Amino acid sequence: MNRSNLLPLSHATLRREFLQGMAAIGTSAVLPGTVLGAQQARASRIDVHGHFMSPIMIETIGAQELGNFATWSAAKHLDTMEENGVATTMISIPPHYDPELVDRVARPTNEFGARLAQDHPGRFGLMAFLPMPHIDTTLREIEYALDTLKADGVAMYTNYGDKWLGDPVFNPVLEELNRRHAVVFAHPISADCCKALLPNVADTTIEWQTDTTRAIANMLFSGAASRYPNVKMIFSHGGGTMPFLVERFNAAAANAKYKEYFPQGFAGAAAKMFFDTAWTSNAVAMTALRTVVPISQILLGTDYPARTVTDHVKGLQQCGVFNATELQQIERGNALTLFPRLRA
Repeated sequence: MNRSNLLPLSHATLRREFLQGMAAIGTSAVLPGTVLGAQQARASRIDVHGHFMSPIMIETIGAQELGNFATWSAAKHLDTMEENGVATTMISIPPHYDPELVDRVARPTNEFGARLAQDHPGRFGLMAFLPMPHIDTTLREIEYALDTLKADGVAMYTNYGDKWLGDPVFNPVLEELNRRHAVVFAHPISADCCKALLPNVADTTIEWQTDTTRAIANMLFSGAASRYPNVKMIFSHGGGTMPFLVERFNAAAANAKYKEYFPQGFAGAAAKMFFDTAWTSNAVAMTALRTVVPISQILLGTDYPARTVTDHVKGLQQCGVFNATELQQIERGNALTLFPRLRA
């Protein structure tokens, strides 16, 4: 299947209005630290953490299970991007996963995502859905998604049942991604061990942040991050609880058992990973994250439609942690190092 032969989505009216809007916008620049709509300035922000939903996912999982993700549409997504000066969103499937279904839904989901990217040039980039933990089908899907569909990267979950990123069983996948210098967007999901531990607190409130930290730790302390240095990892939600635990991670990294994986200490290893701002665009979280990693590793992420784009754009502006130059890096410049095609 050649991407040039993909059928366009049926949004002709939306495309016409969008192109007319872009013509009206002109070439004025976005002012740093300002929320700007489509009629005010040219969109420039890059959101690395946005979600989309494919018809086959709704069919197999069910609209009730998917909640507000089932009502996602390209039109609504583009509208909120315009309202908040977002030029491009890297889209991925939200955290709904069934190992019995992934082999059936991954290919049509990725083809749907590729059609979105083609139908709205420059507005969407695809982080392809992988049929993990099935290694052979995942390797085939990586080849198809990156070579045929021209996806910008791949999306993975922090765990697959009882195994976390960095587990040796996933080595063939990481070897292939390393060979390709691929970008990997890692999103949390509840592990088998830890679902509904607190009956009155949703997994999304605490557990997902903890699971992000587990995945970061396993990638680093298993040596996977050292073995596959060309894999560019983006971890969601400000790295979960990792910034808070940095003192413990510093101590562990100095242990003789792990020291070979941390020639520059824990901070040096963490500084090779990227972290988005979804659900963490506040002074407490951003102060902690920027203390652990350089500004160059922080990327705008919004988790739309789970949260609004406006929440995060305003949150970063108003948290008082970043100056105007740093905001420009977070909102655009840093993402260009991962997705250089967007420079055009």
